[in-house]
Amino acid sequence: MTEPNWHKSTYSGDNDNCIEVADNLPRVRVRDTKDHAQGELTVTPAAWSAFTAYARAQLG
Repeated sequence: MTEPNWHKSTYSGDNDNCIEVADNLPRVRVRDTKDHAQGELTVTPAAWSAFTAYARAQLG
């Protein structure tokens, strides 16, 4: 089984108030950077893509 490759946004800098994303698996996994014990949100790649497109449009 492939291990998740976690990464956080470069926009976060050294700030730990962000999320980490593992998108190297069949599903995209999202978790809190500071508190991994809270668990993960798992979504399809299509749902993640739609979410990030929406977020970019709102910030744009």
